[in-house]
Amino acid sequence: MAEAVIEFRDVSYHLSDGRAILRNLNLEVQRGEILVLLGRSGSGKTTALKLVNRLLGTPRGELLVDGRPSRDWDVIQLRRHIGYAIQDVGLFPHFTVESNIGLVPTIENWPKDKIAQRVANLIKLVGLKGDVASRYPHQLSGGQRQRVGVARALAADPPILLMDEPFGALDPLTRTDLQREFLSLQQKLAKTVLFVTHDLREAMLLGSRIALLEEGSLVSLSSRKDFLASPDPLVKKYVEAFGTVVELFGQRGTP
Repeated sequence: MAEAVIEFRDVSYHLSDGRAILRNLNLEVQRGEILVLLGRSGSGKTTALKLVNRLLGTPRGELLVDGRPSRDWDVIQLRRHIGYAIQDVGLFPHFTVESNIGLVPTIENWPKDKIAQRVANLIKLVGLKGDVASRYPHQLSGGQRQRVGVARALAADPPILLMDEPFGALDPLTRTDLQREFLSLQQKLAKTVLFVTHDLREAMLLGSRIALLEEGSLVSLSSRKDFLASPDPLVKKYVEAFGTVVELFGQRGTP
């Protein structure tokens, strides 16, 4: 039986002016899967993501991480339990690549030789060459910076990854390369991933399951195959808008 690592139980989130961003969200992310939160801007995807590692205030309802309410976790330990990768990467500009990737292990007081080995392994794992270790973020291409961001999220070997449109700012060819590299990486590491995107092609390529959000509510939750066949009008609009998605789906195979 699948084990839920992240659970949203009737989770709602409102702004200070009372506007609802999430409405009674019920969702489980199972161990080892990539669950994609799909939806247009303002649908509540990023809010849901940020509630998991408590980057936003306390929601209504209950949100569990590894079976414990997120509010019961020490917030520092919770965030070290979770890797976080975002579209603009957020690398520290005055840190080298090596220092950026090794930041959390350094905070965790890992031995220096262990940190150096971990950084070297991750640089190779995400498809970079060792000579980037001494460079600074401004000396890297967008694709290289994004790879460093993924490596940093993986540095302390967290069991959970939160990814907020991590490849969205890249050119189409680089983006496709990184999507496929990330999928290959996930097949090796089997992390539990909650992945935000507005792009159905990306959702179909990467997701084990797809959760479609609209105006803070869950519209559809299904496998990739069932998503394509859904009679829901909004799902149909997404499928029609991304005409080549069936071809992409065929390349990856039936789930």
